Amino acid sequence: MPISARAVVLVFAAFCLAQAATAQTRSGAANAKSATTAQTDEPPAMSVTEWLQRMHTGARQRNYVGTFVVSAPGGDLSSARIWHVRDGEHQIERIEALSGPPRSTFRRNRNVMTFLPEAKVVKVEKRENLDLFPNLPDKPDPSIGDFYDVRAIGKDRVAGFDADVVQLVPHDGLRFGYRIWSERRSGLVVKLQTVDSDSRVVEQSAFSELQLDAPVKAQALAQMMSNTSGYRIEKLELERSNAQDEGWTLRTPVAGFKPRSFFRRPTAGDDGGKSKQDAATVQWTFSDGLASVSLFIERYDAARAPRDGVLTIGATNAIRRRLPEPASDWWLTAVGEVPQQTLNAFAQSLARTR
Repeated sequence: MPISARAVVLVFAAFCLAQAATAQTRSGAANAKSATTAQTDEPPAMSVTEWLQRMHTGARQRNYVGTFVVSAPGGDLSSARIWHVRDGEHQIERIEALSGPPRSTFRRNRNVMTFLPEAKVVKVEKRENLDLFPNLPDKPDPSIGDFYDVRAIGKDRVAGFDADVVQLVPHDGLRFGYRIWSERRSGLVVKLQTVDSDSRVVEQSAFSELQLDAPVKAQALAQMMSNTSGYRIEKLELERSNAQDEGWTLRTPVAGFKPRSFFRRPTAGDDGGKSKQDAATVQWTFSDGLASVSLFIERYDAARAPRDGVLTIGATNAIRRRLPEPASDWWLTAVGEVPQQTLNAFAQSLARTR
C-alpha cells in the first residue's frame, strides 16, 4: 500500500452496502457448490498476524503501476498515480497527485522528497513511519491478535485482479475495523475500507487500475527524484529524541498502541531564553500495527490565540487543545486514523514530568 498523503490517504456508503449484500449472496451460493470449488473460493485460513505479514510483504516485493483513489462519504475524493519498484534491498516510489494542487512525491527507502511545482519548492525529509498499511515493524508483533479478530468473507475482483476479502474486527472501541481486498497471488492490498463501530464505511482506498510486475525502471525514478533544478530545497530537520529526556509521559498507556518514534523539531529564531528542549516542537508516534497516532506538542503561544477544536476527514481524526495544569504552557495536536475517543485517551493521559 503506498504512502497516504495522510494522510494518501476517501468510499461511498451505498457501495459498501452493495458489497455486503454481494458477499452474503456469494456465501449462500458457495454452500451449494462442491467441496473442491468451495475450498478454491475461500481465503486461506490464517491468523491476523499471518494475514498482515502477507500484505506487508506484498506491498514491498512487487513492482507495480496504478491509479489509486481515496474517498469518503460526503463526496471527498482524491486520486494519485503510483509507480513502485523494488530494486534489491531498496524501495523506490513515485506518487503523482491527480487531484488538488500539483504535487509529486518520491520515496527511496525512508528518504522522501515532495515537489511542489507551483511554489517551485522541494520538501526533503526522512520518515520513520511511512503511513503504509499494514503499518508493521520489521518483525511482526503477535500481540496484534489481542486487539483484532480476522474473518474470511470470500473472494472478489478489483482492478481486474482476483482478491481474497477478509475483515479485521477490533475488540474494543479504540480502533476502527477494516475490510481488506488482498491480491490473491502476491498479498498486495488492492482495496481497503475503514469501518466504524456502527459498520459504516468512513473511508475507502482502492486501485481503479493496476499493472502488477510492471517494467518500472528504478534508475529512471531515482533520476527524477534527484532533478531539483529550478526548485528551492527545504529540509525538514528532525532530531531523534525520547519522551523521558523531553519531559513527557503517558500516565496510562492506551491499549495496543506502542511508541514507534519520538522526534524534536527545533524552533527557528530566538527561543526567548528557554532551553533547547522547551523551545522545540516534538512529535511522539504510536501504532498498533494498523492504526497510528501522532502527538504534536509545542509551547502555547497566546499571540496565536489557538482554540480547542476537533476535525474529521474520512478515517482521520484530529483534536487540538491546551494542556491542563500543571502543563498549561503547552499545546497538543493529536492526529490519527482512530476514533475521537482514542485521541481523547491519549490527551488525558499525557503528562509533563518536569
